[in-house]
Amino acid sequence: MTDPASLQGLRVLVVEDEMMVSMLIEDMLTDLGCIVVGPASRLDEAMALVEEAQIDCAVLDVNLGGQPIFPLADVLRERGVSFAFATGYGDAGLREADRGSPVLQKPFREGDLARILTDLRAAAQA
Repeated sequence: MTDPASLQGLRVLVVEDEMMVSMLIEDMLTDLGCIVVGPASRLDEAMALVEEAQIDCAVLDVNLGGQPIFPLADVLRERGVSFAFATGYGDAGLREADRGSPVLQKPFREGDLARILTDLRAAAQA
């Protein structure tokens, strides 16, 4: 079981184009004690947030209105920022380069998000 205190103050970039899903993720993150960065619903907004904001990790919708999120994933990877993809397609929606990355299978529960965030925090501290 994930210790909610371990996520306290974690700054999480949320990139999601569906407003209701974004709001649900924000509520989950707040309940877990995280600080929500964004959210961003478009790739250009997300890229700007990565430049401007301090983030510890990110939750990335794979498909933003038909535009793939992979350019942002590449930037985060270059900067050493851990992230998880959120998708209804599992690994099938990822590029070969992203296979093996953490994936939150939509729809997901708060416990699933907490587990992934705990893993991302541990990876960032390693």
